[in-house]
Parts: sequence; C-alpha cells; structure tokens
Amino acid sequence: MMTLTQYLQSQASDELASTIDTLAKSSIAISALLDKGALAGIHGETGNENVQGEAQKKLDVISNDLLLDALTQNPHCAGVASEELDDISPANDQGTLLVTFDPLDGSSNIDINMTVGTIFSILPYPRVGSQATEADFLQPGVQQVAAGYFIYGTSTMLAMTLGQGVVMFSFDPTSQEYLLINDQVTISQTTAEYAINASNYRYWLDPIKEYIDGLVAGDLGVRNKDYNMRWVAAMIADVHRILIRGGVFMYPFDTKIAGKTGKLRLMYEANPMSFIIEQAGGASTDGVERIMEIKPSHIHQRIPVVLGAKEEVDYVKDLHAKAGILANGDPA
Repeated sequence: MMTLTQYLQSQASDELASTIDTLAKSSIAISALLDKGALAGIHGETGNENVQGEAQKKLDVISNDLLLDALTQNPHCAGVASEELDDISPANDQGTLLVTFDPLDGSSNIDINMTVGTIFSILPYPRVGSQATEADFLQPGVQQVAAGYFIYGTSTMLAMTLGQGVVMFSFDPTSQEYLLINDQVTISQTTAEYAINASNYRYWLDPIKEYIDGLVAGDLGVRNKDYNMRWVAAMIADVHRILIRGGVFMYPFDTKIAGKTGKLRLMYEANPMSFIIEQAGGASTDGVERIMEIKPSHIHQRIPVVLGAKEEVDYVKDLHAKAGILANGDPA
C-alpha cells in the first residue's frame, strides 16, 4: 500500500508535502491522547472560553498547542490561524503557505467517547518575505491549495484533496503510517439520507422548513421517496459519512440568536469541507451561494452551510429562489 509520504512525494510540491506531513505527525499525537482517554487526564473542560464564546475542552487546548507549535516551526509555513485563538500566529516570513485549522471539531463529544477530528485548510501566502497578517488569510476558498481532515473514530483516518480529487488514508498503528485506501472518493449526486439539527426547526427560514417537511413526508410528500435522518453533532463525522455512503449535511441560518449569521466557521470548517465535497463530486453552498466563492471578512466569520449530494443542495437553492430570499433571509 502507498503511504502518505509516498503519495505526497508524487503529487505535491516539497513545501506542501512538508506542511501536510507536519499536520499528519501532530494528528498521530492527538490520536494517541484520545486512545488513552480519561487515563491521560484529557476529559472535561478547562474553565475557559475560546474566541467563539464556547467552553474549551482540555483536549481542545492540547490539540491546538500541538498543531500550533509544530506548524510555526515548519519553514514553509508563513502563518497559522486556529479556531481556538483570537488572532493569527505569524510563523516563518520566508514560508509560502498559510494554514488554518480546527484542532478538534466535535470536541463536545470527547467525554462521551464519540467521533471527533482535526480539520485543516492550506492557502498560498502572497507576501513572501514579510510577516503574515490576518488580511493575508482572507482569501476565498477557491484559493485553497489543499484541505482535509483527520478523523479519530473506531480508526484514525485522513481524507484530503490537493485539488485533483479526494483521497483517503487509514492510520496503521503498527507501522505508524497513513496508508492509502481509496484514491478516488466520490459522492452520489442523489441521496435518501440527510443530517440536520432538527431541534432548531422553529428558528429556520421558510425555505428550509419546506425542504425538511418534504423529507419528513417521505413517499407521501413532494419528493416521492423515504429519507433517513442522521445527526452526530460533529460536522467532521457527518461529512465523513457523506464521503463514505452519500447524503446531505445542513446547518442553515436560523434566528435563534439575533445577529448571528450562521453556526459554522468559514475559514476553519466550511471552506475546507466545501473543497473536499466539491472535489468528490458534491456541491456546497450557504443555501444559495457557492461557499468557496465567498470573500471572508474576518478569520472567525460564520456562515450557513448546505453540502453533499448535488441534487439536494440544488433543491435547497431553488426553494430559496422561489421564496425570493437569500440564505440569511435578505431579499434576493
């Protein structure tokens, strides 16, 4: 089987291969800590909140520090942005790449021993020789040169794209190597499975309510077929399921918290996952607009997300068009 190192040597530049290798080595350390669980003293909260106002888990902080320390020492990394930190971290001004990451997506699942993972996005650095600033990171997702995630579940896996399709690796604890298991991951354009936090129904816009009502009605409704709902409450787990067996994932705009435009972060979650989903043959929008064409306004920007099977993503877009509104309720 081809190792991750061998794959990168054949498919990526030296700079990109080195950066992804750094991420992979950090993921192995995170996976080992998760394997130890409570025995490593990593369960529970720190008592602090991150920049998003969310309670930080102990392993959130540990994972963030592991990744930050490793990446800032990589000579090809000019700067790093983490979901857990207020500001970007400049690294090596001779570097050619910028890295954003969510160190532990789904960390609320740690204490109940459910799936979590690390999401990353790699962007080109436009000002080699100068110290990186936040403005350097504010590139639309179409500028990404690579994106992926390490998922820590029943086994540790890596799904990744370099812009030429999606590949998947499985971590072999014996050899301590990531081994290629699928060199052409694809998503069916149709599905009968969806993922959404249905408890927010009363806060959704009418097009999303109409869409979900149609799915719930099954073969008695306008879609004329039955759908199953799956929801892990960790984007990384729901997206991984879509890559394995298809589906559609949604975290749409809602009115639950005034002034909050969405739940998921554009730079750390939506852009990298959109890149992966599109490269696997799926689609990704905020409900209307293609996510990867959105110009970020700040590194912690949040947006609505609808991604997965293209037929379903387009159907949601059409419902918004019929209602004459954008994904946030503004007039189209």
